[in-house]
Amino acid sequence: MPPRIPVRLTAQCCRATLESSNVSALTSVFGALSIQSRSASILSDLRDNRGAYQKRIRVGRGPSSGKGKTSGRGHKGQKQHGKVNAWFQGGQTPLLFQRGRMGFDNIRAPVLSEVNLDKLQDWIDQGRIDPTQPITPKELIQSNLIGSIKDGVKLLARGANALKQPVDIMVSRASASAIDAVEQAGGKIVTRYYTKQSIKRLVEGKSVNTDLPLPVGAEHVEPVLEQVRQKGFFYRLPDPTSRWDIEYYRDPAHRGYLSHTLKPGESPSLFFRVPPSKLIKQKKLKAEKKEDTKLWEKL
Repeated sequence: MPPRIPVRLTAQCCRATLESSNVSALTSVFGALSIQSRSASILSDLRDNRGAYQKRIRVGRGPSSGKGKTSGRGHKGQKQHGKVNAWFQGGQTPLLFQRGRMGFDNIRAPVLSEVNLDKLQDWIDQGRIDPTQPITPKELIQSNLIGSIKDGVKLLARGANALKQPVDIMVSRASASAIDAVEQAGGKIVTRYYTKQSIKRLVEGKSVNTDLPLPVGAEHVEPVLEQVRQKGFFYRLPDPTSRWDIEYYRDPAHRGYLSHTLKPGESPSLFFRVPPSKLIKQKKLKAEKKEDTKLWEKL
């Protein structure tokens, strides 16, 4: 049965034909209808677009199907008759149990955002960071130099010769080359302990950045309370609690913010103390070296 034509469309075609032609009315009506009619044979030509579906592989339908006879499993054996995991090693003691695993993944290790000196100088040249002001993780994040907030920020020395001006920067950690590059440019670098939560509070303005540790003692309670009454409450930045972190920020070589707590002759280690005899020997050696550098002696 041919498809039906809407009544409104038929009337419009007939009216237009009658008005424009001088032929007989009946002939023009049938002529208009013949233009809009369709052949019913199109129903037999309906098919999906090319590539709309893929032919299903029918296994076990004889050799002529391409996947017949053994259905792609090969001849005999465990892999044909049953399921074998990809890591199966033939029944022997797995190599992982024999040899063990080399090293381990420390899931508690802090994840640090890395900042290189050449990228820092690029941001300064673009005016995104003001080098005349102290640079802290807050400025690095707000300038989009660091994407997401992590457990801290580490300064690396790629492009060590790129620094054009001194900068005052405070980060979680810094490499020895980065410390040398910043100080050779006339800048200052301090490493301070941060956590992910403390950096979030810095960015949100709920905390104030400082390089001073939390004061300990009853005599500091009243000054701190008086400061809170005047300026309002702000979260204090945390101090390290693990031995490794404490020793890292006590080390002057890392420019740690706790290095001023070291006493003369005291090492950054919490357990190892430099013997006084060794200190005396070191002083003597330094004095002897200075004397050896004289070119001549007075007669």
